[in-house]
Amino acid sequence: MKKQIPTGVWPTMITPFTESNEIDYAALERLINWYIGHGVDGLFAVCQSSEMFFLSLEERVQLARFVKEKAAGRVPVIASGHIADSYEDQAQELQAMADTGIDALVLITNRLALEGETDDTWKLNLDNLLKEIPQELPLGFYECPSPYKKIISPEALKWCAETGRFLFLKDTSCDTNNMKMKLEAVQGTGLHIYNANTATLLETLKLGVTGYSGVMANFHPELYVWLMKYGEEKPEEAENLISFLSMASLIEKQLYPVNAKYYLMLEGVLTNYHCRSKNHEEFTVTNRLEVEQLHRLSQTIAKSYII
Repeated sequence: MKKQIPTGVWPTMITPFTESNEIDYAALERLINWYIGHGVDGLFAVCQSSEMFFLSLEERVQLARFVKEKAAGRVPVIASGHIADSYEDQAQELQAMADTGIDALVLITNRLALEGETDDTWKLNLDNLLKEIPQELPLGFYECPSPYKKIISPEALKWCAETGRFLFLKDTSCDTNNMKMKLEAVQGTGLHIYNANTATLLETLKLGVTGYSGVMANFHPELYVWLMKYGEEKPEEAENLISFLSMASLIEKQLYPVNAKYYLMLEGVLTNYHCRSKNHEEFTVTNRLEVEQLHRLSQTIAKSYII
């Protein structure tokens, strides 16, 4: 396949909403520019961080098209929006997303079989669905945790990689050994693995993982960009940085993505932290204080890790 997906940092984009609960496209354009201004290598739109399970098909399609348009070729844009249960609905939504002009279409691993079904069933369902997607469009996978986490097996991933159609895997296993086996399975193919987990990131980069695609690129993407660019040549600084990033990533256990939107308010990008997937009114004074402290600390640390 001629197309490639760049290695590096791929934020799982959030979706800003207005006070009236509509997608805030003015804020979204500012956000796209903020990500790109912080040096990211690509944008992963219409994913779980984007609250895709709470967007209509029309909204998912419009969101993907808008991000691709406003990125304006500065970085590639991939998107999912793959949330339906039935084969017919999945075929419809994936075709609609493919038509937006995105650089790759990301399939959700748990949409291809019910929980507990075998890899054979999973591969059969995938094989059928692939016939509905334009052959020339590069594809990816996302091990989305909702509605259940389907970690793709190294054997199934090898089978997918050998089709020549898959270039991207957002790995959420949080398991170094699992990622090592996946790397071995796809060696020599065009499929690259992007770790979503911070604690295992530096170790897996040494093994051959080619990027980061996770929640924390909504907070301080520039620090992940530094790690990808200089981690190998500056190992001591990289170890210190990953220790901070790993502890900082515990903020994910707070009220996400409300907290990411609040962080982006502190950055001057968003005007509110409204969400559809979470109740923003549950975001406490203490939660805000924690995010403010993380914001100050991130800014201080960034001064030592300049690109």
